Order: sequence, then structure tokens, then C-alpha cells
Amino acid sequence: MPMPHRTQRQVIKRRLMGKEGAERARELRSILAELPGYRNGPYADLRKWVEGEIEATRTRRRVVHRDSIAVRREGAAQIALVGPPNAGKSSLLQALSAIQIRTGDYAFTTTRPVAATTRLGGVLVQLVEIPGLIEGAAEDRGGGRALLGVLRNADAILWCHACDRPLDEVETIREEVAAAGIDLPGVLAATKCDEAPPPRHPELSVVPVSVLDDASLDRLRDELWALTGLMRIYLRDGGDPVALEPPATVFDVADSIHHALAERCTGARVWGPSARFEGQRVGLHHELQDGDTVEVLDR
Repeated sequence: MPMPHRTQRQVIKRRLMGKEGAERARELRSILAELPGYRNGPYADLRKWVEGEIEATRTRRRVVHRDSIAVRREGAAQIALVGPPNAGKSSLLQALSAIQIRTGDYAFTTTRPVAATTRLGGVLVQLVEIPGLIEGAAEDRGGGRALLGVLRNADAILWCHACDRPLDEVETIREEVAAAGIDLPGVLAATKCDEAPPPRHPELSVVPVSVLDDASLDRLRDELWALTGLMRIYLRDGGDPVALEPPATVFDVADSIHHALAERCTGARVWGPSARFEGQRVGLHHELQDGDTVEVLDR
């Protein structure tokens, strides 16, 4: 007795995962030879699906040029907004930045990645909305491979899930991202929390958010900054803070301002978490903490 057709379809998908071109075509032909030769019923439909995949693979191999999708990086970090269609990604991107984009209560309002910048505690960070992914994205369904290519270059993921939708929807997308070999830090933005209670998640930190609630957006901004893994170091003379990867020292701050300053720097005065008292004078190798304010001392 052959295994149930639904189980067989999942087995086939796993066998095809990561295979392209001639390798995928060979695997599909092998699968077709193994399937029962029923002319009617679920297994006949499964055979037709495999035959369709063979033809689609041949077509992809003949295509020389394909539209590419690229997002030019801006800011200190790039965070991707990822989720199923109609999860509130566009509305959230608009609420977190100054960008004006089309939003709607229907799926696939956004068809290409949309980038916008926002300031998190004074540091410029880029947010990129990835159009709604669907089951099979890792196998290029719905143009998923190009979209996952954009996601691959991000530093972190803001998973987006509408509170009035089943949690399984975003879990399906997480599986597709994992199948593509992408593993990035992330949190779950539970959008539309003014319409339904937020879910609990066994792995991800959940941030309830509504675009109508400024306090929830501020909490989300704090979570987004934490996702970057960076430190904000404020300069005593004002201006935008410096964003650095920890651990960072006074020398690193001076070097980020100008290499020549780093060569002349003799130390700094520090206010904030890493100082024992306000305005403490420290050496070049003093390790700073997020939120410190620094006055670089130049000989």
C-alpha cells in the first residue's frame, strides 16, 4: 500500500528542497517513476503536479535573464519585516517611518520590497518590507527565491502576525525561511492588537502593537534597537550618536569619527552606565556601554 498522498507530497517537497536545474529535474523524474500509476484520484493528481514541476524546471533552465531585486543598504543596520500576506507589514512600516505607501485590507498589496529609514534613539536604521511570503517560497513559489535573497542580506527579522489571524500562518513562513537556510535574530510583532489579543509564542518574544497606539510603537522601536545588537554612544558635543558593535572602547569611538582623531586621542570623559561617576576620565581602552556619553580628549 502506498503512503497517504498528503504525506507523499510532503516527502516529495523535502526531497526537492535545495535542488535546482538539472539536479531538480533528475530528482523529479525519479519521483515520477516511483509513484503508483493510478489514472484517477489523489495519486493521479500528484503525478500531474510532479509532471508540472518537471516542465516548470525546464522552463526556468531556459530562461537566461530574470528580473533581479536589490535593496541598497542604508543606516547602521537593516531589519526586514516578514510575514504572510495581509499581516499589517505596510501599515507598520508607514507608522515607523516617514514613507507613504499603499496599504489595503487585501493580500499582496505590496509586490516588491519596500525600504524606509527610521531613527532608533537617534541612530538611522533601515527597515525593509518583504512582500507577503507563501508556502513553497523556498522553492520559488510566488517568486519567493528572489524575496528570500533580499532577506538573506538583512541583520534581523521583525516577524509580523495579525492578531486576528491563526498563528499557523506566520509559522508556515518561518518554516520557508528556515528551509532557505536563513537564521537571523527576530521578534514577533503582533499587529492589530487593538482588534484581538496577542498570541503567545514558544520561541519568539512577542510585542503587541497597533499603529493607532504611539506607546506600543515606542515599545516596538526599543525592541528593534535591541535586535540590531549595536551600542549607541552619544557625543558630548551633540549630533547623532555613534553606532558600534560591542565590545567598543573609547578608541573605537574616536576612530569612527576620524582615523586621525584616533591617532591623537589620549582618552575621554564619560557619562553614563560605564562610568563610576559622571564625567569620569578614562583611557583609550575603557569599555563603553550602550547609552554612554563621551567627550573624546585630543592632545
